Amino acid sequence: MESKRFEIIYTQGKLEFFKIIRDNQTGVLYLLNLNAAGSGLTVMVDQEGKPLLDENYKK
Repeated sequence: MESKRFEIIYTQGKLEFFKIIRDNQTGVLYLLNLNAAGSGLTVMVDQEGKPLLDENYKK
């Protein structure tokens, strides 16, 4: 069985949702916001503007 490329690793909220999604091929983290007005998805970055990697990610 092939593993999923993307995995939700954190969820917060009831009416407005925030989810952190991990790319299981690269370890890069994304922030997803869902609410009644719409949604947005963005890559999470560190202080230098580089993509944030999951500390628990294993290749």
